[in-house]
Amino acid sequence: MKPRPSFEEVYMQFAETIARRSTCKRLAVGTVITTTDYRKVLAVGYNGNASGLSNSCDREEPGNCGCLHSEENAVINCDAPRHTEKYVFVTHLPCAACAKRLINMGNVRKVIYKNDYRKSCSLDLLESVGIPVHQFIEKTETD
Repeated sequence: MKPRPSFEEVYMQFAETIARRSTCKRLAVGTVITTTDYRKVLAVGYNGNASGLSNSCDREEPGNCGCLHSEENAVINCDAPRHTEKYVFVTHLPCAACAKRLINMGNVRKVIYKNDYRKSCSLDLLESVGIPVHQFIEKTETD
């Protein structure tokens, strides 16, 4: 019997897959927002320019390329009520501004990210409001 992937593995792989739609030159990031029972995907997002604009960065400056962040797009796309409890899967640790967007979305119960970001101040922001943050560690064949 082959081992079944955990829901965290499935949704992190989904975040990595949706990140492939990114149009940012520097970093492709994907976000998936689910219910806490993992039964529904509430929203997805990836980083890139606004709808209808050129599929490219506006500037070359890291952190200021003009692209909307994946978490930002996922929050925009999430029409679940604030009272719905949510898990957020992100390919990279959110920046401070995206952490604040996730906080304002309401009822985020956990943020799971795979890769570190160049700044980690979002960890303190999220944890200060009671949102646990966990780094996803991919299991290997020997685990």
